[in-house]
Amino acid sequence: MGQVDKRSITLSPELAQAVDDVVAAGEYASASEVIRDALRQWKDRRDLMGYTVEELRKLVQEGIDSGPGRFASMDEIKAEARRRLRSDDAA
Repeated sequence: MGQVDKRSITLSPELAQAVDDVVAAGEYASASEVIRDALRQWKDRRDLMGYTVEELRKLVQEGIDSGPGRFASMDEIKAEARRRLRSDDAA
């Protein structure tokens, strides 16, 4: 693993139990492995989004300010997507 930076963390009883459970089940070799995997997934998700909290707040506000959407249901959204797909296929 190369160089490591040791840290000490505090977990709620529920999270500590979840870590203990997956280690006991053999899904991970150690609690450290569980935490490293969780942090990797968090970092990947954060990197994928690429937005700061402030940017997300701004985007949410823009959505709110834009008023009601064009579609009232998921069925309407799907119908519009099908219509656009047919239109693209015909072009």
